[in-house]
Formats: sequence, C-alpha cells, structure tokens
Amino acid sequence: MTAVVIDTNVLLVANGSHPDVSKECRLECIARLYARQKTGVVVIDDARKLLGEYGNKTRPNQPKGVGDVFLKWLLQNQANGSRVHRVSITETAPTTFAEFPDAALQPKFDPPDRMFVAVANAHPDKPPIWQAADSKWLAWWLPLAAHGIVVDFLCPIDATKFYKKKFPGHAVPALPAI
Repeated sequence: MTAVVIDTNVLLVANGSHPDVSKECRLECIARLYARQKTGVVVIDDARKLLGEYGNKTRPNQPKGVGDVFLKWLLQNQANGSRVHRVSITETAPTTFAEFPDAALQPKFDPPDRMFVAVANAHPDKPPIWQAADSKWLAWWLPLAAHGIVVDFLCPIDATKFYKKKFPGHAVPALPAI
C-alpha cells in the first residue's frame, strides 16, 4: 500500500476552515481523505507530534468536517500497522529535527511544517507529503526533491494564487511534474 504524510492544511481545507480556497480544492482534499480511509497508509511519528498538530487545529471528538472525521479515524487506527506507519523523529531543539534532510533549508520552514518533512524522511520509503494550498511549499519542494522528498500539491492552482498574493513581484516557482 502507498504511504503518505498529510499536512494539517489538507484536513483544514476539507473541513472548510480555509474560506479562500476554491471549491475544487476543498473537494480534492475531501476525496483524498475519504480514499485514504478506505485504502492506503498514513505515516505519523511515534511521539504523536503530528497527531497533536492535527488535534490543535481540528475537533476530532466532535466531528463536524471531513478533516475532523479523518483525524478521528486516524486516532482509532494509529496502532494498526497495516494502515498507519509510525516513525521516530528526533527533536534536537524546539521544532528542529535531526531527520530534516537539509540543515540550511530547515530554518526557512515554518516551525510546524518541519515535522512533516522529518516524518517523510524518517520513513524508509520517503512517502510524499500531501500539501493543499500553503503557498510557501512552492519554494521548498525543489530542494526537498533533491533529497528524495516529494511534495504532492493537491491544489496547485490555489497554491499558485496564494503565492502571487503573498509574495507580489516574485516569480511563482514551477510546480513539480507529477
């Protein structure tokens, strides 16, 4: 089964918590999360940092949105090794990880995003990271690819639109060819 690491924003977009994303983006995130619950593997860390990040942004005990329901499913299946792989990551300083593959790039990342990369890199298959619409990842995917880490942009049009708005006057980085 194919494994993936899922950025928190995929759950948030599926929940409808990001009002600026397109309907198509939300539907893509919803479809991916539903499909992942039926088949495939999700990778998390064994210290539950990713689960904590998801829990801080969603409401798994009071399911309201697709992301909330997905988190509840993930919590219920976290010990099921056929559906959830758990890897160890080493926090060398707050939000800094030994498993992050590029020491020069790590400080440029938003601190909460670093663990997604560390988890992907710690897994023997280096699973792709699902990214919804966080435009900053457009500048990070190519250096990560040089280390074997793939970023799967579920909403490339939205990510590009947000990049243009957030970084006016900067050229939009190319998207990965998938």
